[in-house]
Amino acid sequence: MKQRLRASWALGMAFVLCMITVFGSPETTYAKTVEIKADSAILVDADSGKILYEKDSDLTLPPASMAKMMTEYLVLEAIESGDITWETTTQISDYPYSISANASFSGVGLTQGQDYTVRELYEAMAINSDNATSIALAELIAGSESEFVKMMNEKAEELGMPDYQFVNATGLENRDLDGNHPEGTDPDGTNLLSARSAAILAYHLVNDYPEALEISSITDTTFDGQTIINYNWMLPEMPGYLAQFGYEGLDGLKTGFTDLAGYCFTGTAERDGQRLISVVMKTESEEARFEETKKLLNYGFEQFEQKELFSAGHQVDQNSTVEVSKGKESTVELETAAPITAPVKKGEEDQYEVKVNLSEKALDKNGNLEAPFDKGHKVGTAELVYNGEESYDDLQTGEPLRTEVDVVTTSGVEKANWFMLTIGAIGDFFGDIFNNAVDMVNGWF
Repeated sequence: MKQRLRASWALGMAFVLCMITVFGSPETTYAKTVEIKADSAILVDADSGKILYEKDSDLTLPPASMAKMMTEYLVLEAIESGDITWETTTQISDYPYSISANASFSGVGLTQGQDYTVRELYEAMAINSDNATSIALAELIAGSESEFVKMMNEKAEELGMPDYQFVNATGLENRDLDGNHPEGTDPDGTNLLSARSAAILAYHLVNDYPEALEISSITDTTFDGQTIINYNWMLPEMPGYLAQFGYEGLDGLKTGFTDLAGYCFTGTAERDGQRLISVVMKTESEEARFEETKKLLNYGFEQFEQKELFSAGHQVDQNSTVEVSKGKESTVELETAAPITAPVKKGEEDQYEVKVNLSEKALDKNGNLEAPFDKGHKVGTAELVYNGEESYDDLQTGEPLRTEVDVVTTSGVEKANWFMLTIGAIGDFFGDIFNNAVDMVNGWF
């Protein structure tokens, strides 16, 4: 558990909020285009990880059932590794059964002594945000929820989530579990995530396991003879009153609510080959979390588009060639091996240029490319450089986003024969003598 999430968390965040009030938020450039009514929010391009919008995205808050995204990730990882399958069955122990029987928790109503498949339990968790099935899956994978919580925190560290604390598999508050909180966790503990960390988790979930979206996009299904409806009202074709919240292209991901967390939502939508991930935390109402998400996604889809800024074969004038040593040719041309594409805000297309970074390992000590080599030989990378006023960081690193493609030779160069190499070596030898003599004479005067 990270130090920043200890008792000093509340005092530290209060100080940060005061400083933001006095000096202004670093995300004020976005205020001109969209205003999100949530304590924290972020919008990310799901392909590149480029942050398109953020509002206090490092503020650490309770995520409620959005914590189940980590449970989903670990279930899918266990399936991928072969530890379990979708058809693996398990029965319900006393603890998840008691949670299922408690009307104050969302629940599908589980029966003890009955076999449930992993798919059934996962669908109830992902679609209906069921808590008991989340615990049953945690026990199946790790033996106990306590061990599963350790896995959750370890995976968060592995994925590079900067702000997190997992204390259970459900997102409930430990104090509401009547003493059944996972062993080794604080009886009054709560799960904690920043919007950035939630977005990182969602980014890995949809990219590492896109099959998660096949289930999160189901509007309603049956579980053990009963109909369960998705808490994600933004799915297209939701029934009845909920249809008004439907959003074209939206297929996930996870809602959350507790009294402490307020109304949260991690959403994702794809249009015209561009997928966005959004997070809003602590909105005012169940409807508001979807209305604010719609604002975020509209901003992303309306203001940004995936564009090919530089085509494959692009050449940068000052780095269009490199000298060749020991070859039949003295130089070779360089070009980009692939197109350079990025989500680009409208009107900023001219704010980008390409910088070539030649690899020292690919060149000799004199900065020449030694023959022989084939066409398409990699000699470095071409980096996309943004020269505009706004700041677009990488979700994973928090640093300015780096988009790179390989720089390669446009042709191959054969090695010169022994005679030409000898002549060249002799020329180099006498050239060095001449240059040294010139330097000596210059030194006299």
